Parts: sequence; C-alpha cells; structure tokens
Amino acid sequence: MTKQPDIRLYGIPNCDQVRAARTWLKSNGQDLEFVDFKKVGLDATTLDRWLTHLPWDALLNRRGLTWRQLDATVRAQIVDQHTASEVMLAHPLLVKRPVLEFGEKISVGFSEPLYRNLFG
Repeated sequence: MTKQPDIRLYGIPNCDQVRAARTWLKSNGQDLEFVDFKKVGLDATTLDRWLTHLPWDALLNRRGLTWRQLDATVRAQIVDQHTASEVMLAHPLLVKRPVLEFGEKISVGFSEPLYRNLFG
C-alpha cells in the first residue's frame, strides 16, 4: 500500500502560478497530489476546511476571467463568507490558485519565499 503524499495542491494545470508551484515543489523533492478543479470541482467540506484557516476574501479571485464573466448582480451579492462560499462552490475557478495543503497548513497563491518558509 502506498502512502498518500502530505502535500495536496489545488488548481488548474494551465494556470501560471499553479505550474510554478508544481515545478518548485518537484524540484525541491516534495511529493504531492495535484487536484484539478476543472476535473473534480470543489466540495463544501474542502472549502469549509480552507475557510477555517483563511479569510474568504483571500480565497476569492476577483481578478480572473471567471469573476469578470459573473453577472454583476451576483458579484454584488458576495459580501460575506456564506455568499462567497456559495459562489465558489458553484464556480470553483473563482478560487485563487494554487491552494496548498501541507499537513495542517493551508496557503493560497505561490511565491518562492512563501514556499521556502513553509517547507523550511
């Protein structure tokens, strides 16, 4: 029986930040499980776990194409964690990427200093 990796990275494969994170992790000897939002979506349990560690507005990507394509009325209704969660579950690509789970740590976005700090 093979051991599950302690690192899970969520995103989409064609995202520059996700590619950079995957490359950094692999080049630093980190075994990871990649979860593709386009293929598997996002479940409420996972999102709730992230929201216990991160504020909802840190997870909501207001700069991407998915956000711009949302109806203005829907965008205006996102005012708190509950409304943001509903929209992110309906449109997983609204989640800022990548989301990294490393043990009990959860981070969003990629930068080499952040990852160096997380992985010592």
